[in-house]
Amino acid sequence: MGELRKSDTGDDPRLAEVVDLANRNVASGGGPFAAAILHGGAVVAIGVNEVVSGLDPTAHAEVVAIREACRELGRYSLEGCVLISSCEPCPMCMSAALWVRVDEVIYAADRHDAAAAGFDDLAFYRLFEQEGSTWPIRVAHRPIASRLAPFTAWSEFADRVEY
Repeated sequence: MGELRKSDTGDDPRLAEVVDLANRNVASGGGPFAAAILHGGAVVAIGVNEVVSGLDPTAHAEVVAIREACRELGRYSLEGCVLISSCEPCPMCMSAALWVRVDEVIYAADRHDAAAAGFDDLAFYRLFEQEGSTWPIRVAHRPIASRLAPFTAWSEFADRVEY
């Protein structure tokens, strides 16, 4: 993981710093994506794309930053935080931002820029607009008798933490 540096480009300095971090990640063999989580205006976590280096297809910059911010702040919710990304988050990362409940997502490049560079973000956004039966993988709902047992256990678990 890199660190943020100040930029004198005249652009939004937070975005410029994250874009610079993404560029430095490419130079070190990583993907062209970086993200930061701000809390109270201060950077609490940064992340770069670690898909190839970590052999983890879910290690997108936003997810890496979200995981680190949760550890740093000691909580699973990032309410009161802002996610800054070098590129529009893919559907997985945007879902993670929604799940973690950041207040705002700010990004520089968009899904069309990513597609022009050969990334699947735009294709996945389009895929989610289609019926599951048209997807390149089979998605099947097969309800079984015990399907509600985990939810019943959760509802009855006195020490559960709502999230």
